Amino acid sequence: MQIAIVLFDRFTALDAVGPYEILCRLPGAETVFVAERTGPVRTDHGSLALTADQTLAEVPSPDIVVVPGGPGQSPQMANETLLDWLRTADATSTWTTSVCTGSLLLAAAGLLEGRRATSHWLALDFLKPFGVEPTRERVVFDGKYVTAAGVSSGIDMGLALLGRIAGDERAQAVQLATEYDPQPPYEAGSPQKAPAHIVDRLRGRSRFILT
Repeated sequence: MQIAIVLFDRFTALDAVGPYEILCRLPGAETVFVAERTGPVRTDHGSLALTADQTLAEVPSPDIVVVPGGPGQSPQMANETLLDWLRTADATSTWTTSVCTGSLLLAAAGLLEGRRATSHWLALDFLKPFGVEPTRERVVFDGKYVTAAGVSSGIDMGLALLGRIAGDERAQAVQLATEYDPQPPYEAGSPQKAPAHIVDRLRGRSRFILT
């Protein structure tokens, strides 16, 4: 089983690393980071880079596709090289997945039309123009398409997908091995729970502003 995690300039690190840390533990799996060009690819904060060991063209038919989001997603919406690769890879993939605004890239490639999907809460409405039904669920399965909400939810997506592929016991063992037992110090992890003024502040700063 080959797992391809897509990288592009200014992706969000945890969007890629969260699912990687879970899915790389699938028995017999090969995980590869791919981009248009090999070499380091910088995250949205610029101080961290992940290395793309293979180009998109070198990995035409992975079993699992993982598409992260991040500020760099916006210019990628018009990147036909990436969008064409997503369509090609999706034609033979067993699972096509995304984290955060990576779902907008799947939508732009025409892969989510008529389906339910999620994204970062600030970006949900931007799925609608692509014929996608947005949902606030943390992880959404619709056929072979699995979308996760914002950033940290990629870990949940990885565990849920691992359970589907390798069984609940294997997923539970991976959860225990990674000691994934969230106990956040604040109840502010969703717009429904966070103080209203903080929600409004983030909305005001967001690149996702409907006009």
